[in-house]
Amino acid sequence: MKKWSREETSWIFYDWATTVFSVVMMTALLPIYFKSAAAEAGMSGPESTAIWGYVNSFATLIIALLAPILGTIADFRGYKKRFFTVFFFLGVLFTALLALIPASQWTAVLVFYFIALIGSAGANVFYNAFLVDVTSNGRMHQVSARGFALGYIGGSIPFIFCIALVMLAQNGRIPMTVGAASRLSFAVTALWWGLFTIPFLKNVRQRYFIERVSRPVTASFRRLFHTIQSVKSYPAVFLFLLAYFFYIDGVGTVITMSTSFGTDLGIGAAQLLLILLVTQWVAAPFAVLYGRLSERLGAKKMLYAGIAVYIVVCAYAYFMKTALDFWILAMLVATSQGGIQAISRSYFARLVPKESANEFFGFYSIFGKFSTVLGPLLLAAATQLSGRTNVGVLSVTILFIIGALILRKVPDHE
Repeated sequence: MKKWSREETSWIFYDWATTVFSVVMMTALLPIYFKSAAAEAGMSGPESTAIWGYVNSFATLIIALLAPILGTIADFRGYKKRFFTVFFFLGVLFTALLALIPASQWTAVLVFYFIALIGSAGANVFYNAFLVDVTSNGRMHQVSARGFALGYIGGSIPFIFCIALVMLAQNGRIPMTVGAASRLSFAVTALWWGLFTIPFLKNVRQRYFIERVSRPVTASFRRLFHTIQSVKSYPAVFLFLLAYFFYIDGVGTVITMSTSFGTDLGIGAAQLLLILLVTQWVAAPFAVLYGRLSERLGAKKMLYAGIAVYIVVCAYAYFMKTALDFWILAMLVATSQGGIQAISRSYFARLVPKESANEFFGFYSIFGKFSTVLGPLLLAAATQLSGRTNVGVLSVTILFIIGALILRKVPDHE
């Protein structure tokens, strides 16, 4: 990290801090915890998978609606850090509170997770927008990619501890039930997330902004309306967002629903957690590789590469039957999961005017979040209708193809 500035390092370390929420709460332990509770309540596997998909969809829908409005307000001097802090504390607080909710109260588990997810997603909107404040255009791809890479490593450390807790409890090695070990893992997640966000809160500041006015909310709505009206002035931004809407749909769906999919295949919790851990390790160096290759070959080419890998993943998932198949799919995802997200973020940051970065990243978020509403919703509906989760995964393929076709229309700017 020696070659990075203090602000770049602090920004990168927020990925280290927050990735544990994505791993433990969105992808690994909490979905397993919920599905176990749902099974005890008499739900079938596909039914609980569908409910999990609906909850994720509704939470991201709320953030998608709020992001452009809050982002436009945050472009005024001093507001960006405030909004980030509010959502960050909301996410950490309700993640910690989940440690107090027993599995038998599965409805409360979903409500608390719903609020924590809003906090996490909301903080990420402003975190992404801070990329323009902490580094230069020439370093954005690598800084963004390093963030994802460090996030995979940072997310793995508490994840290993959480896995050990659950497995020791499962084997009777510690005087604790599996449910209690899972809840302790939620507390560890909140502690890790909060502790390693301190450098960001201390060192990162808003460099590009619009001076405050007497009525910032009214002025923000006017600016937002003006931007929507003048979208033709930013053709590259609009086309990229449209492409991003489609291809990130599949990415978010695969990440959010992977554990539920594996559970429906009959893969045990211990093996699922191991697969997810190895995926984190493999994804870290590939995220760095994407950053380096984007500087040499161009960001668009690397985005095409990521989309191609995910098309293969969705097609392979349809025929998946065994744990070995799930391992192969997970490793394929690992090669491009961090890279396609990191380069999308930095590619967009280089397209937008820096002083209006929050407003534009609000749109970036709304396109991304609406896609992650559509993806889990599509998978949930297809799963319920067919009774087979792999049918829902296969349906995502068309969205990657549409995204790639639209991306071809984005004017080259590198």
